[in-house]
Amino acid sequence: MNYMLKDENAIYYECGYSCDNALYLSLGSEAYFITDSRYTLDANEHVKQAHIIINGDLYGEAVKLLKHAKIKKIVFDPKEWTVDGFERIRSKVKLEFKAVLDFSHKKRIIKSDEELKILAKAARLGAKAFKHLAKEFRKNGFGKDEYTLTHMAKGILSDFGQYELSFDPIVAINKNAAKPHAMPTETRLEKNDLLLVDAGLKYKRYCSDRTRTIQADKYLMFDTNQSYKRKKIQKAYDTVLKAHDNAIAKARSGMKAKQVDALTRDIITKAGFGEYYVHSTGHGVGLDIHEMPYISSKSDTVIEDGMVYTIEPGIYIPDAFGIRIEDMVAMVDGKAVVL
Repeated sequence: MNYMLKDENAIYYECGYSCDNALYLSLGSEAYFITDSRYTLDANEHVKQAHIIINGDLYGEAVKLLKHAKIKKIVFDPKEWTVDGFERIRSKVKLEFKAVLDFSHKKRIIKSDEELKILAKAARLGAKAFKHLAKEFRKNGFGKDEYTLTHMAKGILSDFGQYELSFDPIVAINKNAAKPHAMPTETRLEKNDLLLVDAGLKYKRYCSDRTRTIQADKYLMFDTNQSYKRKKIQKAYDTVLKAHDNAIAKARSGMKAKQVDALTRDIITKAGFGEYYVHSTGHGVGLDIHEMPYISSKSDTVIEDGMVYTIEPGIYIPDAFGIRIEDMVAMVDGKAVVL
C-alpha cells in the first residue's frame, strides 16, 4: 500500500524515529523518511527500514519521489495534514489521493507483545508516581491552590524531567472536580476536601493514564479504598468504583465496545446517577493518549486481544463534586488485565 504520513507518532510507529519536521512516504516496497539537517544525526542513528533524505523542502522532495514512483493512488489521513501542506503535494502530482480517517490509529489498534510490555511499564511508573505524589501532598499540599498542586504533580510525575507527561495533569478540588477536564483554579486544598487527580507519563514514547478521586485527609493515599464524610459523595464514589470493577471483571474479547461501555453505564444509571455520567467509558492508549478503540455507547468496534484501553466511569454533579476512577487494561487471553 502507498501512503504518506505527517503525524509524529504515526511516523515513529513506522520507522522508530520522528521529529517535529518530518514527512514519511511508503511507496511499494520502499519507504522514505524526509527531514531537515537539524535532525541528520538522530535520524541516521534511529530510523529503521526507511531511506533517509535530508532536505529542508519536505514537500518538494515528496513531490519528486511521488513523480518518480509512477504510482496511481496514495492514502493519507486528513487529520494529520494542514490544508497548506497537503495542497503543496496534491497540486503538483497527478494522483488519486485516498482519504482514510485514523489510518495510523487503525494500524496500531492491536498492540504487539513488545508494545504491551512497554505500556505495562508506563502504567507501573505512573502508579509509582501517584504514590510519591500522595506523600508530597500529605507533607506540602494542604493550603496550596490547584495551580501549585498541578505544578507539584508535573514535577513528581515526570521524575523532575526524566519522563515526558502523557498530558497536563488534572488536579481538581470539590466542585471543580465536576468538570471532567477541569482547569486549575485558586481553590486551596483543605483537610477532608474531595481531590481528583488524572495524570500519566510516557515510557519509550508510550503513554499511561490513571485517575483517582480521594478524600484528602491526613492519611492521603491515591488508592480505591476511600471513606467520605458526606453520604451522597460516598454513595456516588461506591457506585463509580462498582462500575469500574464490573467492567474490568466482565469485559471480554469478542464484545462490541458499546457492550463494554454498558458494563459501567448500566450500574451508574440504576443507582440514579445516569444523567451525571457525561462521557464514554474509555479510550485506547498507545503512542497517543487518545487512540482506538473508543469504549462508547455508540461504538460497534469489536474488542480483540492485544487492545489497550482505559476504564474510567465517572459521576459529575455540577457545583457540588465529581468522581472518576480510571485504570488502563489490556485484553489478554480474552479478558481485561489491569496494567
